[in-house]
Amino acid sequence: MSKNLLFKLLALTIAFSLTLAACGGGQQAESTCPEPEPRMEVTSKELNLFVWTEYIPTEWKTCFEEVYGVKVNHDEYSSNEEMYAKLSAGGTNYDLVQPTDYIVGLMIRQGLLQKIDQSKLPMSTFDPNYLNLPFDPGNEYTIPYQAGTDAIIYNADKVTNPPKSFADLWNPEYAGRMVFLDDSRVIIGMTLLTLGYDVNTTDPAQLEEAKVKLAELVPNVKLFDSDSPKTALIAGDVDLGITWTGEAFTANQENPAFTYVYPTEGAILWQDNWAIPTGAPHLDAAYAWINYTMQGNMFWLMLRDFPYVNPSLAALEYAKENQPDLYNAYMNSPITNVPQEAIDAGHRIEDVGDATPLYDRIWTEVKGGE
Repeated sequence: MSKNLLFKLLALTIAFSLTLAACGGGQQAESTCPEPEPRMEVTSKELNLFVWTEYIPTEWKTCFEEVYGVKVNHDEYSSNEEMYAKLSAGGTNYDLVQPTDYIVGLMIRQGLLQKIDQSKLPMSTFDPNYLNLPFDPGNEYTIPYQAGTDAIIYNADKVTNPPKSFADLWNPEYAGRMVFLDDSRVIIGMTLLTLGYDVNTTDPAQLEEAKVKLAELVPNVKLFDSDSPKTALIAGDVDLGITWTGEAFTANQENPAFTYVYPTEGAILWQDNWAIPTGAPHLDAAYAWINYTMQGNMFWLMLRDFPYVNPSLAALEYAKENQPDLYNAYMNSPITNVPQEAIDAGHRIEDVGDATPLYDRIWTEVKGGE
């Protein structure tokens, strides 16, 4: 989930800037940060975020600290399991986290999340397609942040026999040339799909079969990377693999030879969300942060830096009117503007309840031989 350098360069040329512009001749600096709409009452002096790696535009922190006088601290994680483990172990000083859909139910059952006050949140700015989903009916605990797919990427200049399905990744000619997400549910899930099983199965026999098949594939994977899988692709260290929407889009913008494939078994669909941990110490700052950064004139920066599937109608409308190059690149790409047939064929990873330790054990055992 890394920054799109091309889009950064584009953004620097536009009239609207969210950076702090310093005046010459010793004059006082003038801010160009947008005003909060609305400005909320905040007495807290700091805000503690626990977020995915490289998933927050720099200007958000700069502007929030300026307009509210609140210091923003943030830690990063590269998997839901890492985040969950830290909160479960007592990491309760965080005010906001970004759980992906499938782990939300587990966190609710474990008492790790508190209900949100929707009256304090910009609910009307979201596309309804990303609200009231099965993992959180009525959005009692979460609001959308970003969505996307997990599918196949390959370099068309180097891969002469491109994969069309997840099953194709077992092809021996790809050995040592692949990067995979370091994500247990995604990689075990896609293996289950190649066997014709439900991506959320809890059947021990089916999971054992998937374990055996995945163990055959792991030695062929050169790199497991959930921080920046596109880096190895762009550098030419690998030629194909499994990655997220935003990483694929960024790689494609860097080199159009990178092609994103929705596999015949169906891609993995996902949604990241904002949630407030139980015991969050700075609730007023947490609500103010969500409202401010989700404004259209702030959240459009996600199109620039982290081009996933954007659930914010306000951000898309702002970009359409003020950042047409970014908006058109987003809308014209089948990576970010996912075709309906790919959505219809896709699979959502869900909470598997008591089977969660079984998935964890499988992942530990197959990765142990990597």
